[in-house]
Amino acid sequence: MRRLKKWGLILAVLYVLITILAYTYQERLVFFPSTMPLNHTYDFCQDFEELNFTTNDGASLNAVHIKQDSAKGVIVYFHGNSGNISHLIHVANLFSTKGYESILVDYRTYGKSTGKLSEQALYNDAQLFYNYANKLYNEDKILLYGRSFGTGIATWLASENHPEKLILESPFYSAVALGKHRFPFLPIDWLSNFRFPSNEYIKEVECPIFIFHGKEDVVIPYESAEKLYAAIPGNNKQFFTIKEGGHNYLQDFKVFKEGMSKALD
Repeated sequence: MRRLKKWGLILAVLYVLITILAYTYQERLVFFPSTMPLNHTYDFCQDFEELNFTTNDGASLNAVHIKQDSAKGVIVYFHGNSGNISHLIHVANLFSTKGYESILVDYRTYGKSTGKLSEQALYNDAQLFYNYANKLYNEDKILLYGRSFGTGIATWLASENHPEKLILESPFYSAVALGKHRFPFLPIDWLSNFRFPSNEYIKEVECPIFIFHGKEDVVIPYESAEKLYAAIPGNNKQFFTIKEGGHNYLQDFKVFKEGMSKALD
């Protein structure tokens, strides 16, 4: 009995330590930024302008505006929680092929962007880029596109503005729900500083919503997208299931290509 109590105490102490470490280093568990030197030269093989904005809290935000003559509108794109916009040549090409300009955004600490990360700061930054797009186009010509982590930011932005469409690729229901899925042994509700409640924000989105998700996604479960889709009021929504798709490379599948044609053509 004494030995059991001893082991119970050891396990309890370990659990508390793990919980403290998870809380302290949660930013590293959520974000996987890839930085670039400030003198890096982008090569998108088409006309573009590099954007640099300075925020009120001193952050420096970097993005690329892919330009096009006689465009149908502009797509503001928010990528996943790894990499940076230098990896998005295929995304820029897709949007250009469909007749749209695009604004590819790097979050704080990603690519050439700097600044202190927080959920509200990321929302505020996204609004800056939306405002820039709105100077070029009326809102009925602005589309928001989020992939993976970026779906949380795109959904919030759509709930605060009136874009033409919202496109979500591999979305999550909420960051807290995803955290509980990945770390079921931790008190995520209490620990999380990054909540991104897309399930709440999406109820306020008034434009058509298009969701794409791979059935074999092991990063963000397919069921997460199903729940998010169910949370959207009304019928102004479409869900495209890529049966053999994982978390990445959905653009290689026929269903994705057909769905993207419906969303962008």
